Amino acid sequence: MNKQKLTQLKHNVAPFEKSDTTASVWQMINTIPPFFVLWFLAYQSLSISFLLTLAIGIVAAGFLVRIFIIFHDCCHGSFLNSKKMNTIIGTVTGIITLFPFEKWKQEHSIHHATSSNLNKRGVGDMWIMTVDEYVNASFKEKLAYRLYRNPLVMFGLGPAYLYLITNRYNRKNASTKERMNLYLTNVSIVALYTLMILTLGWQSFLMVHLPILFVAGVLGIWLFYVQHQFEDSYFEDEKEWDYVKAAIDGSSFYKLPKVLQWVTGNIGYHHVHHLSPRVPNYYLEKVHDNTPPLQTATTITIKSSLKSIHYRLYDEKQKTFVTFKDVKQLLRQRETVLQQKKTSDVV
Repeated sequence: MNKQKLTQLKHNVAPFEKSDTTASVWQMINTIPPFFVLWFLAYQSLSISFLLTLAIGIVAAGFLVRIFIIFHDCCHGSFLNSKKMNTIIGTVTGIITLFPFEKWKQEHSIHHATSSNLNKRGVGDMWIMTVDEYVNASFKEKLAYRLYRNPLVMFGLGPAYLYLITNRYNRKNASTKERMNLYLTNVSIVALYTLMILTLGWQSFLMVHLPILFVAGVLGIWLFYVQHQFEDSYFEDEKEWDYVKAAIDGSSFYKLPKVLQWVTGNIGYHHVHHLSPRVPNYYLEKVHDNTPPLQTATTITIKSSLKSIHYRLYDEKQKTFVTFKDVKQLLRQRETVLQQKKTSDVV
């Protein structure tokens, strides 16, 4: 992208890089209270049918995802104009969603600063190996990676691992502020859950809350997965890496039905979000619609996004994601070439 187009792009996005207090407060009102109302209805429905409880819980899980979007914007300092209020609301919504505010804010900022950079993978993103890395990996590394990328593990065990392990421990070099925020979050979660268990009973609490957490966790992991791992996603070595290209070409436009778009807080406009994390979620669609260059981002739908579940490795040479099956064919080709070379050397 030339300098003139980049300047125009920044000019188009700039007016939306400031939150609207009224819009933010309204989003909290139409998101947080409905979640607790749905939770209560799910609990009440236990006396009628557990299937009804699950049905209501699935809807509640959607609102929990929407609460996470509020938390997410607070981490970027884009939900409200006050840094203090972003921290307070971010910490509270982090307790509800089981995410420590300060820790996730730090890791997610690294994700934004290094997204699609092949030399800076590993913090705040999913484990991605290149074809060459996988081919040269040990048996244990291959096995670990295959398990990690297995859908049953990623989406079945992933939410539990995220809630119970990743989000419950501090990073090695965490600041005092980050550590104290995580301790506060953990203590608050334990206190809240203990109160609810003593009030409702542990069985009723688990029957209502576990399905909600699981469904919300699966949805969250899926959104994070699919918006960076599509067939022609952009990845480059650091010397060739470009922030704008990483945002527009390395993040997808996930075109969702309006209801799901609302539930997910417009996060489907991920290319806009990565270009400018300062844009609140309720402005992302407007930025996309008013900025033609952003409309060139890869568009995926629910149907087309399902293909990404098969993409396991990034092929640096072909600039595309490939399957494990593709790599098997590549290995066979290499073995054939090596065998031919050995035969030629003997002759």
